[in-house]
Amino acid sequence: MRAVDTNLVVRLFAQDDAEQVGAARRALAADTVFVPKSVIIEFEWVMRGVYEASRASIASALQTILDTANVEVEDAATVARAVDWFRHGMDLADAVHLASSAHADCFVTFDRTLRRRATKLQAKPVVIEP
Repeated sequence: MRAVDTNLVVRLFAQDDAEQVGAARRALAADTVFVPKSVIIEFEWVMRGVYEASRASIASALQTILDTANVEVEDAATVARAVDWFRHGMDLADAVHLASSAHADCFVTFDRTLRRRATKLQAKPVVIEP
C-alpha cells in the first residue's frame, strides 16, 4: 500500500502539468493507495484557493476518490458524510471535524456559520456555542 501526498491527487484533477500527471497516474495505479483525511482537507483547500474550482467540481472529485476501487480513504464513512455536508454548503474542514466527532454529545464552536449550517443540515453531533 502507498500513502499519497496532496500534490499527487491535485495533479490528477488539475491536469496542469502533463509530466507530473503521468507520474501521478503511474504511482497511483501501481498499488493500493491510502489517502489520509488531512490530504482530503488540503485537496479541497488547494483546488478552491489555487485553482478556483467550484464546490460542485471539488465534491465530484472527492466522490471519485471515495469511489475508486484501489483507494482507501482514512475513515471513509466519516469523509463521505463530510463530503455530503460540503455539497450542501458546509466548509469541508468544518464538516470533517464535525463528522469525526460523531461519537460526542455535541460540538462546541464560536463559528456562527458552522452552527447555522449544521443546524440546517441536521448534522450530528449537535453544534452549539460555548
